[in-house]
Amino acid sequence: MSAAWVAAGVRAKGLARRQLGRDGAHNLATSDSLSTALGTLVRTPYGREVTTEMDLGAAEHAVFATLLWHIRILAGWGPPLGGGPLRLLAAGFEIANVTGHLARLEGREAPDPYVLGSMAIAWPAISAARTPAEVRAALASSSWGDPGGEDLATVRLALLFGWARRVLDGVPGAGEWAISGSALVLCRVLTAGAVAALGTSARRDAHRLLGSSWEEATSPVELSRCVPRASVKALRGITEREELWRAEARWWSNLEGSGAKMAAGSTLDVSSTVGVVGLLAADAWRTRAALQVAARGGGDMAELLDAMA
Repeated sequence: MSAAWVAAGVRAKGLARRQLGRDGAHNLATSDSLSTALGTLVRTPYGREVTTEMDLGAAEHAVFATLLWHIRILAGWGPPLGGGPLRLLAAGFEIANVTGHLARLEGREAPDPYVLGSMAIAWPAISAARTPAEVRAALASSSWGDPGGEDLATVRLALLFGWARRVLDGVPGAGEWAISGSALVLCRVLTAGAVAALGTSARRDAHRLLGSSWEEATSPVELSRCVPRASVKALRGITEREELWRAEARWWSNLEGSGAKMAAGSTLDVSSTVGVVGLLAADAWRTRAALQVAARGGGDMAELLDAMA
């Protein structure tokens, strides 16, 4: 293992302490308003991006911008990026940027783009695109490949499954995250009746991740019988679309648990650094959920967060 990954591992151990944690998130969720919650959050590591004047959408974006900043810090300590694991993990932020850009081109509102810096794969070219066709062309000429269409749904699904496939192939220890996360995305597509939005690219990567039996599934229960064992835990007991939030919460809980095991390893290497990224990502998700609860009045509603997290 290179000295650079050892250095990144040491830095990751320090960043692992910069979490709000379950207790902190619960306390945040008991706030009687979003304003009160933000007043607390600015005094935590999330205060780098969060301000007290933000609305809920901006605050959620800022929480994940903090996560991205931490990944960029770790990447600065690691080996030269290329197609490295940290860059692959950060690709979800590029997907958010690309889909947000497409939404704006269609006249819809979308959050501001994340600042990717050296984490970008194709974003500089895509950000200059002025039509959906130009977005597709920019993706096709990059390592993302042709999404198979230019409408938002097709592009988003192609990028999500493409991201998961690249994580499976290129991020040590994160294969189960990619497989189970793909099954969750596919379950959302299935229950929304949007299977037709899966273009050639998305289907190819879905087959690589989940096999091909899922093509015959017509319900979450049938899907759980068709996908790899790594996916079944998240989907267990899900029968309809309204229950998918439980599957999502279970997925994040599983990610946090496996990330903790990887981060606790005695060897400072790429997998321990990946584990810390998993911990920080789960903490950001839980913090965002706590803000959502606080925005609805907090108090006893904080029990919702406990059920989710």
